[in-house]
Amino acid sequence: MRRREFLRGAAAAAAAAALSPWERFALAAEGPRAAPGRIAPRLAATAADRSPVSPYGPLLDADANGLRLPAGFSSRVVARSNQEVPGTGYTWHWFPDGGATFGLADGGWAYVSNSELFSPFGGAGSIRFAPDGRIVAAARILSFTDANCAGGATPWGTWLSCEERARGLVWECHPLGHVAARPRPALGRFQHEAAAFDPAHATVYLTEDEADGGFYRFRYPVPGDLRVGTLEIATVQPDGSVAWTAVPDPTATRTPTRRQVASTPFGGGEGIWFHDGQVFFATEHDNRIWRYDVATRRVDVLYDAARSARPVLAGIDDVVVSAAGEVLVSEDGGDLQLVLLTDTGTVAPLLQIEGHEGSELTGPAFSPGGDRLYVSSQRGNRLGITYEVRGPFAGAA
Repeated sequence: MRRREFLRGAAAAAAAAALSPWERFALAAEGPRAAPGRIAPRLAATAADRSPVSPYGPLLDADANGLRLPAGFSSRVVARSNQEVPGTGYTWHWFPDGGATFGLADGGWAYVSNSELFSPFGGAGSIRFAPDGRIVAAARILSFTDANCAGGATPWGTWLSCEERARGLVWECHPLGHVAARPRPALGRFQHEAAAFDPAHATVYLTEDEADGGFYRFRYPVPGDLRVGTLEIATVQPDGSVAWTAVPDPTATRTPTRRQVASTPFGGGEGIWFHDGQVFFATEHDNRIWRYDVATRRVDVLYDAARSARPVLAGIDDVVVSAAGEVLVSEDGGDLQLVLLTDTGTVAPLLQIEGHEGSELTGPAFSPGGDRLYVSSQRGNRLGITYEVRGPFAGAA
């Protein structure tokens, strides 16, 4: 089972007792996934193991928001779960998870965030920012869905919110909620985690959070329309080459998608991102970051904690790639770091949140200009906190 599917006995009961009756009801409705006070597994790591320094410099002491950042970086809290997003009238959702940003016509942008709760509490919300970064609005964009974990932004400016449950759906949402969200069952019904688009080849890549989960791609014939297409699952040969086989029944009416045809299991598929002809994705069960080259159709391991002399990453989760090609990976557990992987082989923390044991870092996403990074502590202050980090990120406009 996944780390975040365990109750933690007396510690969880004590944490739940501190919640209001309404909060306890919501936690009970979601089940074990939402239990507060959970303890993350950690790789054994000495101080020397955790010493690498990123190109941005070492992490300083925690700031007033509990974030450790390099010199020249700063943070602010943009939303706290179960509280109003300042000046908007919208109460920020609980357990913020996968996220993305979308540029708007006025020069501002929206940050979209999932809520990893079961119906009627699951779904997604968004915060709208003015061109100068002021918060100007917030809204619910998806409701009454289950365990919305991660997702992905489409090339045509919508958000795919993925249900992480058996026979879960992918929902396509407008980032400001101007159009009603719609399910996209052609992308398969399985325990979805995240999605990433290769627009040049009209393909979306998908991860599945199961112990024997598949690595999928969905090829759509009409850009902007995910109602029709072909869902395929990967089989990896010993030399790393990948063969793709069509899934006969994407709706998984009788047999799970990953078991309908021969395929290669990827244990606990997590975040995924497409950048410059390559698909980067994470698997939490073996603490690996994978890289699939679209042109050569080959996959290799970019990071493997078990083979690393310095196992910086533990509890590998979400993935985002900066405009400069820097791969950033968030930790579900570990010591709550956002870790940077460079093309020169550096693996080092870019930020860390202190005092949020039992939480996970979720939804990392850069603003369209690349100078702001959004990330959440899913169970910070029990229900979640969403931050904005500003700094001299490589590739920022």
